Amino acid sequence: MKLTGAQILCESLVKEGVEVIFGFPGGAVIPLYDTLPQYPQLRHILVRHEQGAAHAADGYARATGKVGVCFATSGPGATNLVTGIANAFLDSVPVIAVTGQVHRDFIGRDAFQETDITGITLPITKHNYLVMDVNHLATIIKETFHLAHTGRPGPILIDIPRDVFLEQAEFNYPEKTDLPGYKPTLQGHPAQIKKAAKAINEAKRPIIIAGRGVNVSKAYNELKLLAETAQIPVATTLLGVGCFPESHALSYGMVGMHGMVYANYAIESSDVLIALGMRFDDRVTGKISAFAPHAHIVHIDIDPAEIGKNVRADIPIVGDVKMVLQALNKQIVPVDRLEWVNQLDDWRREHPIDIRDDDGLLPQYVVRQIYEITRGEAIIVTGVGQHQMWAAQHYLFNKPNTLISSGGLGTMGFGLPAAFGAQIGCPDTTVWCIDGDGSFQMTIQELATIVQEQAPVKIAIINNGYLGMVRQWQQLFYKARYVATPISCPDFVKIAEGYYIPALRVKHREEVAPAIEQAMAHHGPFLIDFMVAPEENVYPMIPPGATVAEIMEEPRQPVKAISDSKRLKVSNI
Repeated sequence: MKLTGAQILCESLVKEGVEVIFGFPGGAVIPLYDTLPQYPQLRHILVRHEQGAAHAADGYARATGKVGVCFATSGPGATNLVTGIANAFLDSVPVIAVTGQVHRDFIGRDAFQETDITGITLPITKHNYLVMDVNHLATIIKETFHLAHTGRPGPILIDIPRDVFLEQAEFNYPEKTDLPGYKPTLQGHPAQIKKAAKAINEAKRPIIIAGRGVNVSKAYNELKLLAETAQIPVATTLLGVGCFPESHALSYGMVGMHGMVYANYAIESSDVLIALGMRFDDRVTGKISAFAPHAHIVHIDIDPAEIGKNVRADIPIVGDVKMVLQALNKQIVPVDRLEWVNQLDDWRREHPIDIRDDDGLLPQYVVRQIYEITRGEAIIVTGVGQHQMWAAQHYLFNKPNTLISSGGLGTMGFGLPAAFGAQIGCPDTTVWCIDGDGSFQMTIQELATIVQEQAPVKIAIINNGYLGMVRQWQQLFYKARYVATPISCPDFVKIAEGYYIPALRVKHREEVAPAIEQAMAHHGPFLIDFMVAPEENVYPMIPPGATVAEIMEEPRQPVKAISDSKRLKVSNI
């Protein structure tokens, strides 16, 4: 059966089980969009900016475990995807981006809206393709889906010239892929697993750091079995949050720059560190030469390039975390580590992460109230900044994939479109977007997409009138020279109402819970503008390049009540 390239693409997406596409049309992809009505199985969602399409596909993929798909046209349409593609690459998210390209005869001639998007995205994709022959398209789509979600997941870009969409070819979708050079190692080496088991069984002060790889491999039960059998405390990276229930007695929260003091102390004092599906990012390690100075490190990861890249691995194991832990658990013996666990509990009591009883409206209190009212049953999606860290610290995550956040790239503007994508993927789950006033304004136009698709996303803006995380660094390390960090904001309530979204402004502590409850009771999207203490800082904090010994804890002094005079308003500019 002969089909056009556009039909071949759509047929292939259907065969791969794709249900949702986030995109924005343009000249080079008009033939593709003209074909979409023939495929009612494919729900296309019109975003308001291509960056929103990439982030929405990312949020959809993280929330569902499926591959996220986005479309864009050539030139600026394709380049507008780049930030979202890079974000998915660093956080190991399976996203497929399909871009249009100019007619094959015009490639390399600086044609209208031509960019070399495969060249641009080469460093930030797991693989990419420029399709020059329609006869290869079906095979490429099959390969793309296989590559995106196997091994270490990642984004793939497929660039298709406009005339390839129109050209016809026989459609034969392959049953399987043939990629001789791509064979991810899934089973860990038995000798290395045996060494790891011996080290863990003999350890006096072991600690587990669980990263996103635990979520990707769905190794939740295996991780829990290891921790409970051997009585090993568990900490997580930002992207690992939720892979181990935070209400569990052996859970010690997030590690790293804004992680819990007691979790970081545990790393400092450990004699065996078991790293699961994480890459020892600098936000976790601080000063690498002083990281876990007394520990033998067992590093389990499916990507061999990550092992030994940043931190030495005494016992490296390449493999899928779930499969490796299944083999490892068979060799783990029960050990009484009550003394070590009690030490961590003492540190937890001595260095609590609590919320001050303060006259001002504190962002930590807002996050905690969202947790209390949702009973921990929501998916929390954040932008990037102080609010991101407060969300990770003060919402208790007991289920996997319920914190969705930009980790490696730290992409402001990620929150709103990613929350929308998560809501589309999980329509029966409450989704809260916790965002900052700076981050929110970067993709604010996606409010229109949320309304058009009737997605009931709840939005909490942590509005402090600053680019808060940068301001915090300026305060602590640059003598409080607030250069380009005071930020003017529109009236978010009026903006939301302009998009036909009900909204509230909250300035006082006693207003927080009723506002959240009103948002939860509303069947559609709802926005709350929380006017929080303007110069509240995120603590604890390990200064960049410093060690755990130099961790900064929250000064025990009151924060002044919120003052509207401290906010930069449009009228003051």
